[in-house]
Amino acid sequence: MNTQHSEPEMLDALIIGAGFSGLYQLYCLQEKLGLKVKVLEAGDGVGGTWYWNSYPGARCDSESHVYCYTFSKELTEEWNWSERYPGPAEIVSYLNHVTDRFDLRKSIEFDTRVAAARFNEQDNYWDIEIDAGQHYRARYLITAVGCLSSANVPEIDGLNDFAGEWYHTGQWPKEGVQFEGKRVGQIGTGSTGIQAAPVIAQTAQHLTVFQRTANYSIPARNHILNAKDRHSHKLNAATTRELTRNNSNGHGWLISKRKALKTSADERASIYEKAWQTGGLKFRASFSDLLISEEANATAAAFIKRKIHQLVDDPETASTLADIDHPYAAKRPPIDTHYFETYNRDNVTLVDLRKTPISKITKDGMLCHGMDNTGQHIETHHELDILVFATGYDAITGTLLRMDIRGRNDLTLSDAWSAGPRNHLGLQVAGFPNLFMVTGPGSPSVLTNMPAAIEQHVEWISDCIAYMVEQNHTTIESPEPSVESWVNEANAEADKTLLPKVKHSWYLGANIPGKPRMFMPYTGGLDKYRAICQKAADNNYQGFDIS
Repeated sequence: MNTQHSEPEMLDALIIGAGFSGLYQLYCLQEKLGLKVKVLEAGDGVGGTWYWNSYPGARCDSESHVYCYTFSKELTEEWNWSERYPGPAEIVSYLNHVTDRFDLRKSIEFDTRVAAARFNEQDNYWDIEIDAGQHYRARYLITAVGCLSSANVPEIDGLNDFAGEWYHTGQWPKEGVQFEGKRVGQIGTGSTGIQAAPVIAQTAQHLTVFQRTANYSIPARNHILNAKDRHSHKLNAATTRELTRNNSNGHGWLISKRKALKTSADERASIYEKAWQTGGLKFRASFSDLLISEEANATAAAFIKRKIHQLVDDPETASTLADIDHPYAAKRPPIDTHYFETYNRDNVTLVDLRKTPISKITKDGMLCHGMDNTGQHIETHHELDILVFATGYDAITGTLLRMDIRGRNDLTLSDAWSAGPRNHLGLQVAGFPNLFMVTGPGSPSVLTNMPAAIEQHVEWISDCIAYMVEQNHTTIESPEPSVESWVNEANAEADKTLLPKVKHSWYLGANIPGKPRMFMPYTGGLDKYRAICQKAADNNYQGFDIS
């Protein structure tokens, strides 16, 4: 680590990332505790995930009235969302409003990437170097880098030879991409691909969707919010806040206590149909046993597959889309706007990569090969002008591991996590004093409405730092026994569900070659997690070593 360029700027805390997490962490430490704090942000503006993800069709899958901060009544009153599910531009606009309303911009350094961070054991400070060479020294280092911020571009032979344009949805150009008159190939049918395909198809000459894994999706039923909607949301804001902070998922609704297997077939079908017409993630709240029992889950899976066959005109295409190999919601459950109906367009083709895998990318397209029903080898070349990689992210840990973070004895975070991300409460790693992670692995994070999880984490970290300052303590870290105990607890919670059984889930890191397989989010629920964290704090941060 090079620290010879200049004298370091001294800080109480340095935060990496200016999305929902980083902005609220800055507000809590600077405005509420009066500490000297700086945020370093790689982009040239605030927004975090939504700064980078501006691909066609991008949209939040949490409803707007809960996908926001709840710490300020005045902020809730003055901001008006325009749609049930906001898009990137509106979310970034909201975060800019928050930044300026609370005068946070003065403490953010944009276009600044962290190159390395090392804990100085002699002085008990973090030394942080940025790409440009300057460095900072901070008592506390807080990563607020987001769970879905490191794009995963798969290594496919021939990509460098492609003469056309290619893009990853997580690194979308701010000026947009023109698809008119273009033959477009989209790789990936996860949540991102399901959002992008209908919009790309509207203007592309032809869209070819390359599907490796078929996926469930529920209609979003997005709509413009009218004055009555907005008034109702504001009138009930306090009640909604309590609900999102004290339920398992952080959304504005509860998971039903009824069980699918104890409900008659007719009533069950009626419940699913009502949830389908309502739209959104609430579909998974129809019954309490959907993620616990394979038999219960099969009832939801069968219902959605029937809907796919009803929505898609071509029987073969419908069968390919409905050939889903995992339980419903055991992977991230997408919601969509006319995704399945998109395959009824004349300018859209679906390619099943399980039957004809990608052989290589050529100068002018994609070459796929496989066997037909008679066992004969077939090879198909799809001519393309633009390639869109909707291939997801090196989720939850990717961005953390791309920085050179070193704790005691020069231990790198990548070495500490060589067998998978191990920490205590999703907050701290053994051997890395005064390093906190917002919505890190081992916390509920992506299994919840993110702002609710973020507020819980940020407030806990802020209270912890306030305690450290008040008690004149220097360092706090998680010892290995606490880490081991929490890993076991998190694994036990996960094993109660169907989620770890899905082999190709990014929840397990399975989308990244060579990444250790470990179920990363905490499945016990945000309410239970909040109680566990609060108990530790109430007992003078039991489970942490403080000096």
